[in-house]
Amino acid sequence: MSVNEAPANVRLIGGEMLLWSDMSGIGGVTEWRGAALELIRRLVPADGRVLLVGPHPQPLVDDVVARAGEVAALLRSFPDACDLGERHPGLEVFCGRLEVLDAEEPYDLVLALDGLLRTHSAEAPASAWGESLAALAELTRPGGRLVLGVRNDLGIDRFIEARPADRECGDDQWAPHGFDPSYPGGPAALDLGLESAGLSLQRCYAAYPDRQAPRSLLSRESLAFELPEALTFPLSARESDRMLVADPLNLTRLAFRHGLGEELAPLWLAVATRPPRASDPVHPVELPLGLIEEGQALYELTAGGTRRLPGGEEQPVPAGRVVEEILVEACAREDVKTVRELLSELACWLEAGGDASAATDSLVYDGERFAAVNPPAGLATPPEPRVVLCRILWRFAVRLLAAGHHHPWPWPLEADQLALTLCGMAERPCDQGDLDLARKLDAELGQPAELGEHAPTYRELLGARDRLADQLTAALARIARLETKLSYRERELVRAKAKLRRTQRKATAYRRTLGYRLSRRLARPRKVARRVIRLLSG
Repeated sequence: MSVNEAPANVRLIGGEMLLWSDMSGIGGVTEWRGAALELIRRLVPADGRVLLVGPHPQPLVDDVVARAGEVAALLRSFPDACDLGERHPGLEVFCGRLEVLDAEEPYDLVLALDGLLRTHSAEAPASAWGESLAALAELTRPGGRLVLGVRNDLGIDRFIEARPADRECGDDQWAPHGFDPSYPGGPAALDLGLESAGLSLQRCYAAYPDRQAPRSLLSRESLAFELPEALTFPLSARESDRMLVADPLNLTRLAFRHGLGEELAPLWLAVATRPPRASDPVHPVELPLGLIEEGQALYELTAGGTRRLPGGEEQPVPAGRVVEEILVEACAREDVKTVRELLSELACWLEAGGDASAATDSLVYDGERFAAVNPPAGLATPPEPRVVLCRILWRFAVRLLAAGHHHPWPWPLEADQLALTLCGMAERPCDQGDLDLARKLDAELGQPAELGEHAPTYRELLGARDRLADQLTAALARIARLETKLSYRERELVRAKAKLRRTQRKATAYRRTLGYRLSRRLARPRKVARRVIRLLSG
């Protein structure tokens, strides 16, 4: 596409990249989902002006355009700007660098969820992060809001990914990252940067599980308290296209348990306001404490628990340990008794009317009773408790084997075989037909189990290598002992054969003597006489 073919609503401001697209890069654009969409919907003014800075996912842009009175966008990529201008003819699109944007009047809401790194151009040296933030602050009217996404250089995802954080094979990374002293290195530095730009932080969210597709936003106020394990356990997911060093579930759980949920968040999403003047109108907005996305459901974190959006009632977060963690710990200790007792109680709970859509990663157990973290899914036809139990244990078996955890049953063992073994331990034996029904139920619930086809993480490979090395060492020691024993037996056999040959030579020499031959000849008539006497006598 040439510059002359640009839509009428696309305006080139300088520093535009004519043959470049941020939407087609390897790193891609952060896939903000339901949690971010819900937060933005509460902030978008129905009759105000909104500015989108940097690339954003199409559903978010479409939603903002449909809700706001006037929307503009700033993109450095000319092809992306043309595509956006064609999709939304009423949208004013600026194409170029952030520093040269001269808006006629500031905006009520500025959205920069992708951050500030992709607001620069290869045609000029990149401005410091603090300078770009100051430019964004100038585009925000007094009393308006800025929503800024900031990637954490020391986020939990940096510790689990094997790919170098500063060179992710993206063509947009023509300059190394990490040399800008104004880039925030933590929550305190982010607060100081916003304050230096003349902004007041209203609320800061930690985004989990990763920077590619965040589906949970947890505010600083909620992270100040110890979140229940039922909420923090599912805040980590394993993607199939990532190179992992360690199990993300384990590291994320430890980060929350040690109170580092905000410091090690993959992303920070800051909602800041520009102090209003006395004559400026103020539109207060009640921001949520947190938003958690589970499958197709979205939950808001409240002071007393969670409530499902939209219009759900507040429900307390159940106390107790996640069932999957209890089972993994028992399997690691080869505590078969604990596994059998827990699974038997789980089977009884399902037979007494337990949640048919539950799973080991969404159930908590306080030592006496089970509780589902999320409200049960309404099924048209309630399945048999045996099939529900088989589905739960099959999902657990898939996750257990995919994560490379140890278990006390023979190895290797497929997920199907392990699930049937666990059903037998729960005293509810199942067959292959029940397992097929369990898979069908899992697909019907829309919560497919994570397949065990993931490449194991490097740490799992090292652990497996160490275990195999130990087994190999023991096998080699046993082989050495057997070889020593075999050598001793071979020497004994050689001595026995030599002794036998000597005995045979002596016997041969004895048979050749005159005395032996005479005794044999004299003994022959006596043998004949004995035979004749036996025949005559009887």
